[in-house]
Amino acid sequence: MSQPETVQAGAAAGRRDAGTPLAERIASIGPVVGLILLCGLGALLNGDFATLDNGLNVLTRTAFIGIIAVGMCFVIILGGIDLSVGSMAALIAGCVIMFINWAAGVLGSPVLAVICGAGLAVLLGAAFGLIHGVLIAKGRIEPFIVTLGTLGIFRAYLTYFADGGALTLENNLADIYAPVYYGSVAGIPIPVIVFLVVAVIGALILNKTVYGRHVQAIGSNETVARYAAVDVERVKILTYMLLGICVGIATLLYVPRLGSASPTTGLLWELEAIASVIVGGAALKGGHGSITGTVIGAILLSVIGNILNLTSLISVYLNAAVQGFVIITVAFLQKGRR
Repeated sequence: MSQPETVQAGAAAGRRDAGTPLAERIASIGPVVGLILLCGLGALLNGDFATLDNGLNVLTRTAFIGIIAVGMCFVIILGGIDLSVGSMAALIAGCVIMFINWAAGVLGSPVLAVICGAGLAVLLGAAFGLIHGVLIAKGRIEPFIVTLGTLGIFRAYLTYFADGGALTLENNLADIYAPVYYGSVAGIPIPVIVFLVVAVIGALILNKTVYGRHVQAIGSNETVARYAAVDVERVKILTYMLLGICVGIATLLYVPRLGSASPTTGLLWELEAIASVIVGGAALKGGHGSITGTVIGAILLSVIGNILNLTSLISVYLNAAVQGFVIITVAFLQKGRR
């Protein structure tokens, strides 16, 4: 390349570099603008949309996926993926129900059994995440393969434990556990409060800790991170454990909602969690993303579902199709990003 061409290429690269921050800023506010426009559309289509009760209902239903999406955000920024979170949640829910039903008689205290069951949900999530992390980091297996395999394993074991039917919490235990989902503090549903706490803690970990910076560094360039003395394997294992813990927290909130777990529990939750992160502005190739964007993405997808329920624009059965279209569209728009 001649010198003038080199200079022109350098200038062009400079213009691209100069334009990137503006493009990133526009991309960062895109989910917020989309959510505002969507809420305006919902209010125009149905008067019941813009009510406090409906708003709290949307946030409560967002809580499960939102909590999982916070953990998924770390994994995607790391450059990984987890396709098993829905099946993992289903198996954890089934194990927790079986444990509480058993422990209530053994411990002689239904309240203690419920508390221990809630703790078990988090421990199981951490254990499953640890298995994922070890297989991916130490076993050098692609995250897609590992989590695709455990997707089938988790759901198959739940189906086996339920003998093809459903595992149900005993009525007296369900009544004790119910406030975890149906209760509220100062008018705010408990799942929404837990969701906000998890999101704030997630944002602090991602942005204010060495671990969070290592997650972003590995997602940006794993080789450079290794040369920078980052313990890549350890960070990967911790990240998948963090996602597993988020799945456990979401599940302990979900169990009292229905009081049962069946082979259809948690179906397509992985799609919704991944969609929330991507819609929130995270890069599919890793290295970039935010907890705030993920929270907005999760709420945005719930608002879409809520509008479909309140109006007759299209069938509610096409909700998953809408989310799939959203993922593909956002991925297409991200082609120009790293």
